[in-house]
Parts: sequence; C-alpha cells; structure tokens
Amino acid sequence: MNYILFDGTVRDSLLPFTFTRPVADIRIGILTIREKWENYLNTATTTVTEDYLSEKYPMVEMQENVFINSSFLPNKELVDTIESLQKNEAIFHGEEVIAFFSTESQEVDFSTYKSIEHEGDVLRIENTWDIFSKNAEVLQADFDFLTEGRKSTPISKTNSLINPENIFLEEGASVEYSILNASEGPIYLGKDSEVWEGSLIRGAFALCNNAVVKMGGKIYGATTVGPHGKVCGELSNSVIFGYSSKGHEGYLGNAVLGEWCNIGADSNNSNLKNNYAKVRLWNYASEKFEQTGLQFCGLMMGDHSKTAINTMFNTGTVIGVNANIYVPGFPRNFIPSFSWGGASGFSTYMPAKAFEAAKVMMARRGVEFDEKEAKILNHVFELTKKWRKFKN
Repeated sequence: MNYILFDGTVRDSLLPFTFTRPVADIRIGILTIREKWENYLNTATTTVTEDYLSEKYPMVEMQENVFINSSFLPNKELVDTIESLQKNEAIFHGEEVIAFFSTESQEVDFSTYKSIEHEGDVLRIENTWDIFSKNAEVLQADFDFLTEGRKSTPISKTNSLINPENIFLEEGASVEYSILNASEGPIYLGKDSEVWEGSLIRGAFALCNNAVVKMGGKIYGATTVGPHGKVCGELSNSVIFGYSSKGHEGYLGNAVLGEWCNIGADSNNSNLKNNYAKVRLWNYASEKFEQTGLQFCGLMMGDHSKTAINTMFNTGTVIGVNANIYVPGFPRNFIPSFSWGGASGFSTYMPAKAFEAAKVMMARRGVEFDEKEAKILNHVFELTKKWRKFKN
C-alpha cells in the first residue's frame, strides 16, 4: 500500500515550525512523526503539504493510496485499523479525519465514504506547545517501540546509574563519568551520540544520533535533542529538532527549537510569569496572542534563528525563521521571521545575508545549503513580510 501523510487542519497552529517542513517532519519524543509512521507501517511515506515545500517534500501518488493525517501519532491499535481500510473508507476521531483510502486524490467528498469512528486512544499534536508538553508521553512510547526485544550496548562503569533497565544505548553511543537517573522516565542515547564527563541527566531524555551533551550538562525530562544537536547548561522539558546548538551555560525550559538554531552562551528563557498566570503565546493563524492554558511555557524558535551571548527571553516568546537576536535586554514576545536586532529594535535580516550564515553553519556539519532550501526560505521571507514593520 502507498501511504501519504498530509498536514491536516492544524498546520498554521504549528507555525513557525511548519514554515519550513510538513507537519510530518516535526520531532517529538525520539523520532519525527514521519519516522514513527514509517516504523509502524514498515514502509516509506511521502507528503501532501504546501506547494512551496513540495519540491523538497514531494508526494508520490499511485492508483490506490491511504492518506494519513500526520497530526495524529501512531499506536498499534490505530495502525491496525488503518491497515484494514478498504476503498472509500475513512477513519474519524470526532469531526477530524485520521485516515482514508482513496483511488482518486487527496481531495475527496467524505459524504460518499463509509465513516469509521476510532474509539481507541489517540495522541495528536495540535499546537506548538504540545511538542514539549506531550513529549514525556511520546518519548516513553518511542522508547518502548524502539527497544522492544533488544539489548542496550554496555554502559561504562564510570557512570552512576539509577534504574538502569530503563536506559538504552544504541551502537556507538558513549557516556562517561555522568549520573543517569531513569526513575522518572527512560533515557535513550542514539547511535554515535556522546555524553561528556560530569553530566547530570534525569529522564525522560532522548539524545538522537550523533548528538552531544557537553561537559557538565544538567538535563531534566522530558527533553529531546535531535540528530547532530549540541547542548550544555540547563535544559528542562525542551525539544530540539536537530542540527541546533545550545552549547554553553544558560537555561532553556519548556521550549522548542527548530533546526540550525544557535543559542549564545549564558542565554536564558523565562518559562514562568512572575504572577504565576497562564501563558499567552503568539498565534500565526489568528495573528494575535492566544491563551495556552499552561503555567509553564518558554521559547518557540523557528529554523535558522540565532541569539548572541547573554540573550534573555520573556515567558512565552515566539521567534520566526532566520531571526538574529543580539542586543541586551528582553526583546518583544513575538519576533517575526528575518528580524535582526533585539530589545532596542529590529531591522530586516535580508535573505542574501541570512543565507551566507546558513551556508557556513550547514557546511560545518557536512550539509549543503542548496537551491531547494533557498527557495523555501525566500518564500517564507515573502510570506512573513506583513509582520516586519521595521524602519530600516
């Protein structure tokens, strides 16, 4: 069967992360949503997404296709139901379609379909803050799925371990002279990842392939560091997608960072208001600040955004794509894409200049900044113009 993942109705609620990727390529737990579906279905998938993303994330459509709403995460019961779908059948959770079997295209009239109500458990990512607030549950599910029937590679005896049966190292992973406490959640170290000496890690925690915790890192769950990420300092309940760095002291909590981000030394974000009120967060869909219902909510940062040393962020700050924040003080709670500056004001970070930095950063990790990436980011620059009301 040919499986195609589609963004669904929540795509705009997941900006700025979906400016540069389909919903399916959001990382939560250990794996991206796409990787979860591909592991459960044991096959590759393609994507229906925004036109400007389709060159990098193309769709392969065959005569018979099952379309899956990628805001829903797989579990065995849901996957069994999807695999049993027949032509012109659709699975719903309330008003929202989870999956449907089509011999035509992704645009169908569901009134002509047989409707199947999924009454089992479902986990869905609908808002940016779900990525960190649901990370503990998803990380545990990923850990159970990936490690079932397998044995961890040996863990060095230089470490102090609490609940070691809940700690798993993939081939090539290394950790020395550190404390790993998996009593509150699993600890997963991906292939060729490294935890340097003196680190204190409390699960749930996932360090994905080739990622690094530098010396003296202090990490509490539920935290994920994506592939090729580098972290140090203090992290709590945060998700870093991949290829991003928070490589020095400073606090990051209840936060989500996209790819190719860099947090300067001694930078901090607040995740709790002084009056303990619930946090409001910028919403791209409504173009205003909306209530999250959360007391703890820190920083949301889109791809390719960076901060200088000693940068400070207020509770519930949203930063778009390719922003560069570098002056002292607390900048505003919403920083549009391609912004350059800080608390004293912003100017437009022009694409040509932003791309120069991206090329250098990506080349350091052996990744090419290609024409596809440039086209996507140029489109994002145009899409987000209305929020950059700067006097350059």
